[in-house]
Amino acid sequence: MFEKLEAVENRFEELNALLCDPEVIADQAKFQQYSKEHFEKADVIEGYRQYKKICNEIEGNQSIIDSGADPELAELAELELGELQAKQQELSQTLKTLLLPKDPKDSKNVILEIRAGTGGEEAALFVSDLFQMYSKYAERQRFRLEVLSASYATQGGLKEIVACIEGKGAYSKLKYESGTHRVQRVPETETQGRIHTSAVTVAILPEAEEVELEVDPSEIRIDVFRSSGPGGQSVNTTDSAIRITHLETGITVSCQDEKSQHKNKAKALKILRARLLDQKEQMLHQERSSARKTQIGSGDRSGRIRTYNFPQGRVTDHRIGLTLYKIQQILEGDISVVTEPLALHYQSESLKMANSGDGEAETNKPLAA
Repeated sequence: MFEKLEAVENRFEELNALLCDPEVIADQAKFQQYSKEHFEKADVIEGYRQYKKICNEIEGNQSIIDSGADPELAELAELELGELQAKQQELSQTLKTLLLPKDPKDSKNVILEIRAGTGGEEAALFVSDLFQMYSKYAERQRFRLEVLSASYATQGGLKEIVACIEGKGAYSKLKYESGTHRVQRVPETETQGRIHTSAVTVAILPEAEEVELEVDPSEIRIDVFRSSGPGGQSVNTTDSAIRITHLETGITVSCQDEKSQHKNKAKALKILRARLLDQKEQMLHQERSSARKTQIGSGDRSGRIRTYNFPQGRVTDHRIGLTLYKIQQILEGDISVVTEPLALHYQSESLKMANSGDGEAETNKPLAA
């Protein structure tokens, strides 16, 4: 670990020099690249320098104790030594965590997709509830949320909604939300007070830039049709809706929320790129999992990850056995009470893998259901 830390510190000093170099300053692309790398290494360097300082203090206190020249001073040094050793141990664990490879997708924006599963209209109503939850969370985090596509149910819910959430670290905050979310409650239409169980699927996809995944026009078919359903005046009187089909994979995306055909096409392409990139990553995860007995971060979205039980006011995340009686607080957008324990659990598992040498730790990828 310390060889790695020395290498990081040497690179950090090199970056300090590069960022003061007039040639680098004149080249904005290089300057931004080095600035980003410098920022990413800053926390590791701060922790490492603090660790080295504590090591020096421990050595100094031990020298006082070993010398035996001043019994009073030696007693004080021994008392302080225990505190310093505890801090040293804590910092050592922190540094191990900071040295884990970073997921390059963590800084990306997010394509959020929520779809009704089993449960009919009740599931559609819960899609609307979850979308409001993520909207409020985005507002708390000062992220920007834009609806890209929506399909409405007859009783006011949503069959499906797709949105883009833009903000620094949006993917790192939300990547654990992918999976099946189950709701247990008494529907408004239930006359005998029976609890119904419905399911909704959530997908969190990192937004794919055009430079990362270029869609060849020859690989897609674009259909234009007339919009329908809720929308602005004249939204369903012109052929502005767009349906894009990726011919090789069969992935289809439709957008009709905008009056402009051009804007709908841009939104549809944004969703398509994210789905294509996600499909590639899912295939990679499957290849890796076939070669490993235990896989952390498979990204599997097929399983149930969370249950929202309204009669008991309970939210349970099944991946880590976390149960919180804070359903209203969570639905009001405070989902960090769930996502932060998930992140800590994942870091702990990654550290175990790194320490045991059991293959390469796949850091910061979404947990399997």
